[in-house]
Amino acid sequence: MSEQSTDLRETVRRRYAAAAVQVTEGGTACCGPAAIEVDENFGGTLYAADERDQLPAEAVAASLGCGNPTAVADLHAGERVLDLGSGGGIDVLLSARRVGPTGKAYGLDMTEEMLALALANQQKAGATNVEFLKGTIEAIPLPAHTIDVVISNCVINLSTDKPAVFAEMFRVLTPGGRTGLSDVVADDTLTPEQRAERGDYVGCIAGALSFAEYRRGLEAAGFTAIEITPTHAVADGMHSAIVRATKPTAEPAAGPAAGESAAEAAGSCCG
Repeated sequence: MSEQSTDLRETVRRRYAAAAVQVTEGGTACCGPAAIEVDENFGGTLYAADERDQLPAEAVAASLGCGNPTAVADLHAGERVLDLGSGGGIDVLLSARRVGPTGKAYGLDMTEEMLALALANQQKAGATNVEFLKGTIEAIPLPAHTIDVVISNCVINLSTDKPAVFAEMFRVLTPGGRTGLSDVVADDTLTPEQRAERGDYVGCIAGALSFAEYRRGLEAAGFTAIEITPTHAVADGMHSAIVRATKPTAEPAAGPAAGESAAEAAGSCCG
């Protein structure tokens, strides 16, 4: 990883660590934890009131996403779900309810403070079919072919190695597995420099892929049936979007060989 990429990752980590501390220690109001301040395009208000009411207040307060991936992932009882960049656990806890006791919901996050908050929220929710993992979304600490659905809420745009993320998603999914992602996506006409003018990297804007770049990245990893549907604008020419894709039931011959490492599987760059 380059020095610039390392610096960006550390900036992201510090931002979300501070957000977790704000909720757990410094954000208490008279009627519960104060939500992290974001504009109307991000945060817990993007979830239905009945969903928010089911969860610990701290899980909702810590939400920084740009959508509601559990609403579009079409989860079923018994499925295994993985949330990339799970933060305070809002999407993991909602997924756990949908897949039921015969299913399982995993959350993956690199930030100790967010993981601690998520574990506390799991205990408050009484969720027994949940497991939180520490790690990065570029090197998912799960075996291949063990997940039915990968979800994520406005996190992939923060990665400095998106081809590795797509390759890892493909690796851990079972044949026929699918994605239900919410992410920020840019118009194809915007250059990376123009995206950076609209917002910073840690604010989920500067690091966003364009629609065409996102599609090419998923295709390069092996995904098919790709749908990228914008839902609402988050900046000029920048959109929150729902990203659906499917892993074929039979992997192409050119796919990662058995036993190949995640780093090797993520070899090429696509945007």
